Amino acid sequence: MKYLFVAILLTGVLISCKKETFITSSTASLFTSTDSLHFDTVFTTTGSITRFFRIYNDNNQKLRLSKVSLQGGDASFFNINVDGTKGPEVTDIEMDANDSIYVFVTVKIDPTVAELPFVIQDSILIEYNGNEHWVQLDAWGQNANFMRNRVITGNVTWTNIIPYVLTGDYLLIDKNATLTIEKGCRIYLHANTPIIVDGTLKVMGEQYDSTRVVFKGDRLDDPYRNFPGSWPGIYFNESSKDNSLQYASIQNAYQGIVAAGLSVNSNPKVSLSECIIDNCYDAGILGLRSAIKARNCLISNCGKNILLGYGGTYDFSQCTAASYSNSYILHKDPVLIMTNYLKEGNSINTWSLNASFRNCIFWGENGTAEDEVVTDKQGNTPFNVNFQNCLWKVKNNPAFVNASNIIANQSPLFDSINTQSRIYNFRLRDESPAINSGTNAGVTIDLDGRSRPVGLPDLGCYEKQ
Repeated sequence: MKYLFVAILLTGVLISCKKETFITSSTASLFTSTDSLHFDTVFTTTGSITRFFRIYNDNNQKLRLSKVSLQGGDASFFNINVDGTKGPEVTDIEMDANDSIYVFVTVKIDPTVAELPFVIQDSILIEYNGNEHWVQLDAWGQNANFMRNRVITGNVTWTNIIPYVLTGDYLLIDKNATLTIEKGCRIYLHANTPIIVDGTLKVMGEQYDSTRVVFKGDRLDDPYRNFPGSWPGIYFNESSKDNSLQYASIQNAYQGIVAAGLSVNSNPKVSLSECIIDNCYDAGILGLRSAIKARNCLISNCGKNILLGYGGTYDFSQCTAASYSNSYILHKDPVLIMTNYLKEGNSINTWSLNASFRNCIFWGENGTAEDEVVTDKQGNTPFNVNFQNCLWKVKNNPAFVNASNIIANQSPLFDSINTQSRIYNFRLRDESPAINSGTNAGVTIDLDGRSRPVGLPDLGCYEKQ
């Protein structure tokens, strides 16, 4: 038994020694999960997300990496962390047989004088057994006007030379101030940064993609660039007045446009012309006893596209409100909801509601919503809601409304809808029932800036050319 115990012990030692040996051959196998890492637009002075790749040792013995090093060294815009150890160079890294380690990479770009986007590049060298393996890094950098907790006073104009990045708890337009945003401006907002308007906001975009004014979250990397709720939204408070947005694109907000309170003068509180409001987590347009005028607007794929509550005055012409369930938002609420009341505990407060919808489309698919237009009324306050020459999808007709020349439950036949690849083209096909089905609403162009006929325009925000 003594000799048997010694034999077993020696065998264990030999096996243990064998496990601890390292493969030293230059033919040892090593590969990485990618040969390059790309960072989408990173604003100067702000850090990126963390990306990573893995280094694999698929040999049956341990492998020692001589070093993993960032070639730009301490001067690089990139930073690396190798298996828990901060770079720019990490040496003598032991990898178990058939195992892997993580390399995490971030980038922070210092400001430069460049106005256009620029490319930052570097590379990571992995050395082992006399071999070299490379992983390439690149990032698009962009200078910007950075504003944190900024209060706009007086008359201020933003130009389109470089983007605006808003951080902190708010951008506030003071009560007696006016912010004018010129064509082509790009405004990127942090996750907790709303635009709050106590004064006046004027957006002066134009019809082309390069000249529209874009509001969206400041995470431009995948998959965050398409997340709804990436930033709070634009809020027009009680004192706000004479706001106008033309050719504005509001993307991925929690609530796109929120207008609270009636106008303080004879003009609408908010006028929206040729605007796109897309992929908002909650409401695309939320009116709270307010006054909104909208023309040629597309409100698409929001939790609730248009919610007009507690009364108010609303005028919508040639607008399309459409939603499809996708990987981000389940379409379960109507694309248009209107009420004239607010419930507070056991009491109900009512206000007058006056609303007009002409040549509009209200449609949704791939969800649980059966009625895309829902209205409700309480009390005896005036409730004047009119739909003229509209196309809608409903199971039950909206209550307490006047409706004429309605196309009910016929698909508008949008040009192309692909929810998986997030391709949404809400222009009309040749065979759409919405073509030539409108009435003269005094609107002479469409969302693309193309002309409309005086008589028999198409329904919705796009005119078939």
